[in-house]
Amino acid sequence: MKAAVLFETKSPLQIEDVDVAKPRAHEVLIRTLACGVCRSDLHFVDGAYPHPLPAIPGHEAAGIVEAVGEEVRTVKPGDHVVTCLSAFCGHCEFCITGRMYLCVSGETRRSAKDEPRLRLANGGQVQQMLNLSAYAEMMLVHEHACVSIDRDMPLDRAALIGCAVTTGAGAVFNTTDVSPGETVCVVGCGGIGLAAVNAAKIAGAGKIIALDPVPEKRAVAEKLGATHTLDPMSDTAVAEVVEITNGGVHHAIEAVGRPQSAATTVGVLRRGGTATILGMMPLSEKVGLSAMDLLSGKRLQGGIMGYNRFPVDIPRLVDFYMRGQLDLDTIIADRLPLAEINRAFDELRKGDTTRSVIVFDQ
Repeated sequence: MKAAVLFETKSPLQIEDVDVAKPRAHEVLIRTLACGVCRSDLHFVDGAYPHPLPAIPGHEAAGIVEAVGEEVRTVKPGDHVVTCLSAFCGHCEFCITGRMYLCVSGETRRSAKDEPRLRLANGGQVQQMLNLSAYAEMMLVHEHACVSIDRDMPLDRAALIGCAVTTGAGAVFNTTDVSPGETVCVVGCGGIGLAAVNAAKIAGAGKIIALDPVPEKRAVAEKLGATHTLDPMSDTAVAEVVEITNGGVHHAIEAVGRPQSAATTVGVLRRGGTATILGMMPLSEKVGLSAMDLLSGKRLQGGIMGYNRFPVDIPRLVDFYMRGQLDLDTIIADRLPLAEINRAFDELRKGDTTRSVIVFDQ
């Protein structure tokens, strides 16, 4: 199969021939049909986050099951599936306490002594990234890294649910538990931020304020449900949010991954408000609350992958789309073939686009 391989950070990915193993027990072989271009992959490509190389990035994907190994009970050949990097074992402390998104069990991967799932056609080693490696024509994953969905769901839109929507919408539905009428501020209008805006509308939030320096992305946020949009680069942005909401928002969601956007997220909170940080910041950075923030009852939390329970959440999000409540069509800015993966990353670095999707020939 063809796959986009990262051999060296800060260098273009190369399209290579890659061999994929046959599925073993609890493994699923998927023909990839679409994969979103996510900033999380860019962090690995640009070296901000470490990963053994060479590797195949890509994690926000959808496709069709080609084959399954022994003991697979959740999907079957022909099923349309969405993958998720929150692969879970099902019986560790985190899984049995309902926090599957924190599972890091090695059981969802092949051990070092086993035949690797992926290998370069010339025999060279290649790493599977985030249990998925979706910038490839095929994926070989643990059955707990994918979920079957409605076959009427367009797979280029379904791919976004695997990360951006699960994370952004999950921040609203799971991590913050927005109540009808509460105010929400979303900092950053990329794929994750826009999904959070849309989810806040579904949840019945009162005022929904979206912050992004790009006017076109603010316009998309308004289409998805933002009642107000502002440029966060303005010196008065935080004060304007506080004024619009008569004292600050109940929930602020950071979807960028920059220290300044995190500071803005904390700054727009009302007394007792909660800031949720979704973006992957540089590993050396810290985010905090002041003594007065603590005395005001403000809270700061992470929100890895929207605290998802993806076998349940993803089909529900698909249903939201099918019923016209979740607008994924507007989030997609471009559809590109695998050969243009580096152009997609270049556009992502510029920060002007919402979400590009790599599509594969059916």
